[in-house]
Amino acid sequence: MRKFTFNNHLYLLVFVFVSLHGFAQNNFGGLALYTVRDDMGQNAEETLKKVVNAGYAYIEAAGYNDGKFYGMSPEDFNKTVSKLGLTPVSTHQGGLTLENVDQMIADVKAAGFEYFVIPVPPLGYFKSGDKGMSMSGDIQYLADFFDMVGEKCKVAGLKLLYHNHDFEFKKDKNGIIPIEYFLENCNPEYVNFQMDLYWVTKAGADPIAYFEKYPGRFKIWHVKDMDKDGRFAPVSKGTIDFGKILAKKDLSGMIYYMVEQDKTFDGQKPLEVIEISHEGLQKFGFR
Repeated sequence: MRKFTFNNHLYLLVFVFVSLHGFAQNNFGGLALYTVRDDMGQNAEETLKKVVNAGYAYIEAAGYNDGKFYGMSPEDFNKTVSKLGLTPVSTHQGGLTLENVDQMIADVKAAGFEYFVIPVPPLGYFKSGDKGMSMSGDIQYLADFFDMVGEKCKVAGLKLLYHNHDFEFKKDKNGIIPIEYFLENCNPEYVNFQMDLYWVTKAGADPIAYFEKYPGRFKIWHVKDMDKDGRFAPVSKGTIDFGKILAKKDLSGMIYYMVEQDKTFDGQKPLEVIEISHEGLQKFGFR
């Protein structure tokens, strides 16, 4: 019988690594891990493996707490996603304040992300309740705050994005449309935007009209479908014409896109819908 030597073991390990890495290299598109947040909370590494198996190439985090990403130090998180062949592109950083901004930026950088994303208005400006989501407060102060954070991000080698919901596309009590105010008053050298296509549609706005009015400002999209009842749906199982929107990707400035589904319905599970959505991406021509 042929003896299985150390070299045989080494060759086998190299073969497995190359095979897995090659598989991940053939993947495409991104996933917002908010979609699988409960699974990430139970077993982050196993969930990330399933994200790879579903066909995704890069990720957006939404699990930063006490200086850690999903319970891992920034460095360990980076090692974990990298060994699986995933690229950490962006991260939603909730709870941003004047006091924690520097530490957050340092941690986001150490974890290997490119984009620091503000998911909702910080500093107590965001409201959520029975009547839905809204914002209040001095909008110019908030725009100045974004510029300040964006400048800090640029110094650190990161890029700042603001992520929208539906309320930013509706006039406030002063007749101001918040998203347009931010687009027109934040310095594009420091602040750009992540467009959530579901929430823009929910607000009754037209994504393409915003691309035309503010070209090049929307660096990442959230690709999230809407069913006939207005609920979240897997990509291609709803009513949004992503093909029409995708045709304007260059005008928008889109560099990355992330599949996201905030909630699932009708017995579907998050790890199931991310597979359906990845298949749906191909139907619209996403690559």
